[in-house]
Formats: sequence, structure tokens, C-alpha cells
Amino acid sequence: MSRKNVVVFRTLPPDLLARITERHDVVVADPRRAEERERFLAALSQAQGLIGSSFALDAQTLERAPALEVISSISVGVDNYDLPYLERRGIALCNTPGVLTETTADTLFALILCASRRLVELSNHVREGRWTRNIGEDLFGWDVHGKTLGILGFGRIGQALARRAALGFGMPVLYHDPFEVRVPELSGLVTRLPMDEVLRRADIVALTLPLSEATRGLMGAREFGLMKPGAIFVNGARGGLVQEDALLHALDQGPLRAAALDVFATEPLPLESPLRTHPRVTPLPHIGSATHETRRAMAELATENLLAVLDGEQPHCAVLPRR
Repeated sequence: MSRKNVVVFRTLPPDLLARITERHDVVVADPRRAEERERFLAALSQAQGLIGSSFALDAQTLERAPALEVISSISVGVDNYDLPYLERRGIALCNTPGVLTETTADTLFALILCASRRLVELSNHVREGRWTRNIGEDLFGWDVHGKTLGILGFGRIGQALARRAALGFGMPVLYHDPFEVRVPELSGLVTRLPMDEVLRRADIVALTLPLSEATRGLMGAREFGLMKPGAIFVNGARGGLVQEDALLHALDQGPLRAAALDVFATEPLPLESPLRTHPRVTPLPHIGSATHETRRAMAELATENLLAVLDGEQPHCAVLPRR
């Protein structure tokens, strides 16, 4: 195959970058860095392939890339890309599902444990020298085992979270999804319900659904108001799913006991955000898939997807095929 022009807009392991460089002409430029932004934009004029993540590529930006054939995203979520525009132009969009499922589910269940048992708060209690006697009831947490978990979105990650909850902690699991999902090992352990019923009945509610125009702002004042007194809210999906002012109100004046969040409407989380220092919020810096093993697997899959499309072959994972 003839050599093509590829723009790498997120750091790749050296051996994977070398795989691409052996077969194609490569420009490495991270547009999130001010000093590299102009180089990235200039390289788009000749780009036939893009590989990277964590940067929004809208129609106006992609108009600069008239020869573009494929975007290979090192992510599962594709909300950073203008899907109707890509489809109109026949540009392939690839992602990396599957390889991060178990790791992200681990993170979500860790958030459930942290919020319910107040682990970060109590760790800081020790670090700050305030553990001078046995703790009293004011610092007790709450059990996770046996509690009802509600999951909004029951794809790969939602199912993996349900396995941890139902099989590992004896938690009844309720889920809401547009489709009935059958998971043999969870037969009889999970129940599909309308979203409002999940919110009303669950002790802990976790979001594992994608961000789209249909789901943006899904959790607002009405939805939080349906949740049980003392409920815990967990979001490891996308920050845009949540109306953050409504979440804060539900923590301060509504039913929520605590929230554990790995994602936010604006990332990194602004210093002035009340969520950063709220005493009943456990915030994380979007680490759902951030392990050495998983990020490596994601980069490998994204590289394979990119090279396959540029060679005229079918990629392993395509959200949009090339036309």
C-alpha cells in the first residue's frame, strides 16, 4: 500500500508510533498544548488518518482535512466527534470498546465502596492527624453488600459492574436500558425497569451510558428528586449526563447522602467548582480506564484500527465505516 499522511494527536507508546511510521508519514502534534496547536491544524490539510483522544474534533476543524479517511479514537466514547458530519463525508470512525470494560467497572465499584464507606474522607482523617481515638458513629459508613444497585445503561461496562455487585456482594441489581439484555451468569439476579423506577428503588445509582443529544443532562432536579433518602450517586460515564447544579442541590437539600464522580461537565475540574471540595463528594480525575495495562491495550487496538482502514481493510471496531 502507498504511504499516507497520519496525524497523531495523543501520545502513543514508542513501538506503536514506530509501527505507524514504518508504513506512513507521521506528524505528532497534541492540540491541547498551545505550542503544538498550530502545527496540528496545519497538518490537517494533508491528513488521511488521525489517531488520538480527549480532543473535540468538530465540523469546522475537520473541514481543514479534505483528504481524511479515518479517525481512530483511543476511547470508547465518541462524543468528541461530529458523527453526522463524519457520516456525510464517509469518514470512518473507530473506537476501542471491550479492552477497557473490566478496568472501568473496577473503578466504578471502587467509587461505590469509597462513597458508602467514606474511605477517602477517613483516610484524610488519619493523614491529617485527627485520628486520636476510636471513631464514633459520626464517622461510620454504610454497608454495600445487600444494598440495591441501580444501573442506567446496560452495555458492556454496565454488565461488568452488575457482575461485581450481584455475584461478589450479593446486591440486587436494577437496570434501565432501551433493550432487554440477557446475561446468562446474571439470570434471575438483575431486573430491567423504567428509569424512574430504578431511581426510586435503588440505594446506589450508577451511570454507565454514553453521552448523546438524547442523554445530555439526563440527571436533573426531577431525576435526583426521585431517588431514595440516603441514596448514593455514582458517575463514571460522561459529565455531560448530569446537571451539576441539580446534583449539588440534591446533596445539600435533597435526598443524596453522597456522590462519587470520575467525570465532570468541564475537565479538568475547575478550581472554583463546588464539587471539588464538597464534603460528601468523592472526585476522581477521569481515571476509569487509567491503568498501564488497559491504556496499552487501547492504544494497540486504535493503532490496528487505523492501519486497517488506511490499508482498505475492515477495522476491528468501527462506529462509522468508511464509504
